[in-house]
Amino acid sequence: MNVEEIRMYCIMKKGVSESFPFDDTTLVFKVIDKMFALINLDENHSVNLKCDPEKAIMLREHYDFVLPGYHMNKKHWNTIILDERISGSLLIEWINDSYNLVVDKLPKKIREGLTG
Repeated sequence: MNVEEIRMYCIMKKGVSESFPFDDTTLVFKVIDKMFALINLDENHSVNLKCDPEKAIMLREHYDFVLPGYHMNKKHWNTIILDERISGSLLIEWINDSYNLVVDKLPKKIREGLTG
């Protein structure tokens, strides 16, 4: 998946907004004002995704293109280098995981509006 395909996938999710709150090269995706994905638009494209702490460690050990979250809480975030090593289906799975982790922490009424 290229950056535009990732962007389109993220913004089609319910309750998602996109912005550049930090600088003009970090595209941030939020669900109800909570970040779930950040795309680095510099030359070396990467995406930061929220992840269950145990799974985050396992992914870093298994995939050399998965690193501790750059400029993020490394316990809860991974940085994925976007190159030919990662399949689109795997990236979609991890985007969904990140989105769902954030949604699961939202108040019940808001959560039901997103999933109902």
